[in-house]
Amino acid sequence: MKILVTGGAGFIGANFLIYMVNKYPNYFFVCLDDLTYAGNFSNIERLLEKKNFKFVKGNITDRKFVYNLFEKEKFDWVVNFAAESHVTNSIDNPSLFFESNLMGTQVLLDASLKYDIKKFHQVSTDEVYGSLKIEDKNKKFNEGDLLKPSTPYASSKAGADLLALSYAKTYGLFVTISRCSNNYGPYQFPEKLIPLVIDSVFNNIDICIHGHGEHVRDWIFVEDHVEGIDLVLHKGLMGNIYNFGGNSEKTTLEIIDLLLEKLEDKKHKLVNVNDRKGNDLRYSIDFSKASRELGWKPKHKFEKGIEETIEWYKKNKKWLEDIKTGEYQKKYKG
Repeated sequence: MKILVTGGAGFIGANFLIYMVNKYPNYFFVCLDDLTYAGNFSNIERLLEKKNFKFVKGNITDRKFVYNLFEKEKFDWVVNFAAESHVTNSIDNPSLFFESNLMGTQVLLDASLKYDIKKFHQVSTDEVYGSLKIEDKNKKFNEGDLLKPSTPYASSKAGADLLALSYAKTYGLFVTISRCSNNYGPYQFPEKLIPLVIDSVFNNIDICIHGHGEHVRDWIFVEDHVEGIDLVLHKGLMGNIYNFGGNSEKTTLEIIDLLLEKLEDKKHKLVNVNDRKGNDLRYSIDFSKASRELGWKPKHKFEKGIEETIEWYKKNKKWLEDIKTGEYQKKYKG
């Protein structure tokens, strides 16, 4: 079994590869990543010692390159993590997001058809569903909900999902999709809330809060998410979508307060800034389908997961500094 993992040097992709390469020594994994600012070669560098792992640098939008890679490697499965993912960046430069997230996915789908890929898994996000009302506590996103993306990022991911499903229906390609809530854990780039707060405490930098910090997100520990994807690959049904959530809804302020408490920082300065354009009010995930059909449920309670995450960043302060300065990029020699 040979599996292509695109975007495997990023946060979730790297955690997925670390988990899978060690769990399945008889599978061979090829990581394809262009090593953009959030793709860190050092995340997966240690896997090069494994006999069942290989790294290839390249961009999924380069059709000729992708086709040559598929022809050479003869993959069985494709797992697509590759995506521009920071919402604020998508507001400033939407074209980049549609090129990578939508057109890049089309290149991979076309290559999968041409080279007889047995399974194609698209890693998506709960942001494709849009926003829930904060006061509607009983409402959760389920797989049958209409897609109502609010930002260019969410729209690019929703478009990629629909494109993948169309390839299943039109061409008979075995496609599955997973949509997850906000991930946290080791190796996350410090533009995202949790590592950003941790880094701000380490360096005594003011913490900026969009609006009043009342937006609600569901949080899932990254290892729980990758275990879910593992189950989809082995048990998921063609053309099906599976939601993964952590059953841990928190406001932005609750996250910050908990992090400051765990970091024993009682005096850190919080600065309110204008709310982000298109900022959704609340996300909440119904993962009953994944539980029922795949036997999946999140293993990490939020507070325990946060403690593990903080400890990882404490032990990896150099990684954090290197990724902010771009120093890690020099580690890849080609």
